[in-house]
Amino acid sequence: MPQFDYSTLIVIDDTADRESASDGHSRYGAYIARHAGHFHEDGEPLRPAEFAAAAWRTAISPVMAPGYAAVRPDIDRIEVYVDPDGGAQLCAKIGLRHSVLAHRPAGRLLDWERAPWSRPGEAWPALASPERTDRPAVLVTATVLLPVPDTILVTPTTARPGHTLTDEAKTVVATLAEHANHNLAPLVADLLGGVR
Repeated sequence: MPQFDYSTLIVIDDTADRESASDGHSRYGAYIARHAGHFHEDGEPLRPAEFAAAAWRTAISPVMAPGYAAVRPDIDRIEVYVDPDGGAQLCAKIGLRHSVLAHRPAGRLLDWERAPWSRPGEAWPALASPERTDRPAVLVTATVLLPVPDTILVTPTTARPGHTLTDEAKTVVATLAEHANHNLAPLVADLLGGVR
């Protein structure tokens, strides 16, 4: 399975998806079937951007835990949404610790902390709000928007759960992950400045 690094924000493990599938085909496909109402509009297949958003939302935590698409733990979340013009956008939320800011806030303000469920020495620890409440905190979060080209989206051929819908959803999720790893990861690395 691929590992997270500065150029890998999202990993997909098809082998684990198949091995843990209750239907013998895909665990992700079982989640698509459970959320079938998200994959059609009045019984008709969704438009490509809407399909990408539904496929992505179903593929990641908290809908699937662990997700079919795993997001690097230090990234708060990566979502796909449909913009007002009908195009797809990747939207990443990244917590920025004071140490990566050009100017640290004045005073002794609390900052994001390593999440208590992070393992010591973990390369990409999740961040959490400070447990202490005795001082003010400045929790800086960056939102990075990345347009998704229409040419990489999938036009679904069906609205019915099954192998075809699952395969089309897997294709668009893998394409979105590749797009994020290639185009979003450098923006995130620049924001974080190589500091963890």
